[in-house]
Amino acid sequence: MPRRAAPHRVAVLALDNVVPFDLGIPARVLNEALDADGRRLYEVITCSIGGAPVPTNAGFAVQVDHDETVLATADTVVVATQEPTPGLLRDGTADPATAAALALVRPDARIVSTCTSAFILAAVGLLDGLAATTHWALSDVFARMFPRVRARPDVLFVDAGRILTSAGAAAGIDLFLHIVRKDHGVATANAAARRCVVAPWRDGGQAQFIDRPTPPPSALGTGPTRQWALGRLEQAMTLADLAAHASMSKRTFSRHFLAETGVTPAQWLIAQRIDRARTLLETSDLPVERIAAEAGFGSATLLRQHLHATLGVTPQRYRRTFRRPVDATANVPT
Repeated sequence: MPRRAAPHRVAVLALDNVVPFDLGIPARVLNEALDADGRRLYEVITCSIGGAPVPTNAGFAVQVDHDETVLATADTVVVATQEPTPGLLRDGTADPATAAALALVRPDARIVSTCTSAFILAAVGLLDGLAATTHWALSDVFARMFPRVRARPDVLFVDAGRILTSAGAAAGIDLFLHIVRKDHGVATANAAARRCVVAPWRDGGQAQFIDRPTPPPSALGTGPTRQWALGRLEQAMTLADLAAHASMSKRTFSRHFLAETGVTPAQWLIAQRIDRARTLLETSDLPVERIAAEAGFGSATLLRQHLHATLGVTPQRYRRTFRRPVDATANVPT
């Protein structure tokens, strides 16, 4: 029998004034990512500086089982949300002990920050030259303090390759589901989302819920049209078709669609079709030409172009990497 690969090791670093909800997100999501035999694909451990109890911002402390030396053994390191310290907000420098801990991370390890912990990664230089996000309330401060970082204040998360950052609170859930999807495919991520009872997919480019004046109720309402479109992705749909379904002009529909989703109708439609194609590649034996038609791309050539632009792989390579037995996905939502 072939030997099963060891689970991907994830070390979560808890710092003083950690946010408890955010601290629990990596384990809550990743522990629900299972292989076909029901075994966990990730091992999630939590550590602190010196292995000491960590005070949270919620009036209690948490006890962890490891000190920072486990960061050197991790395949992925997560810096859980910490309320930025006065020193960090004042001069953009990280606590020396935190900087020393992050210096233990292997050069090939993935690094993730949730919410305002992007400040810590930026302070130690890990985000120089990269795109990154943080909570919208501090995005202006972040951009001003770290000009070498390409701040993205209006998105849920940013995948910059080795380093990934997310915005506040629930955006961390979106990011870790994205990580599962990236590592193991749509079916595994959807199953994990179902076990967590959360939405399986919100694109990283979706807008943060920034404190802006709320449009009047009459200005809202592209949701039913999005649901309508999802039921007929295989059909050709134009902006005029979508706007007509919503009983809006094309200009009005486009404006409200962007305000509600953070992307244009065309971008959203392509993303949904890619997701449909990925699911079919993973869970069916349909030829690529048929999958292209079912997803609404019309031709295998267009599917290849869009899949390569989004994921950097061909449909055949994606299928070889993420193919799941049909019976293993019987309870996976589409």
